[in-house]
Amino acid sequence: MKAIWNGQVLAESDNTVVVEGNHYFPKDSIRAEFFSPSDLKTFCAWKGEASYYNLKVEGDENAGAAWYYATPKAEAREIEDRVAFWRGVEVEA
Repeated sequence: MKAIWNGQVLAESDNTVVVEGNHYFPKDSIRAEFFSPSDLKTFCAWKGEASYYNLKVEGDENAGAAWYYATPKAEAREIEDRVAFWRGVEVEA
């Protein structure tokens, strides 16, 4: 699977985990040069607190377009150390 935005591959892995229709990529599969921490946080009742990354590619920014659960709840342990995408990031095989 590949996560693509603004013409760049942000992450690539054949080891994604799908939860609620979202592919979670291993953190070591992301291209860190496109990611910066965001202050955005959200909470999911069964997964826990999500933290976000901003993306920057070719001078364009996509705020909060990637998220992860640093310490997911027990029910969601399979997505620990993984990153998922939204806000126009295409995930394709």
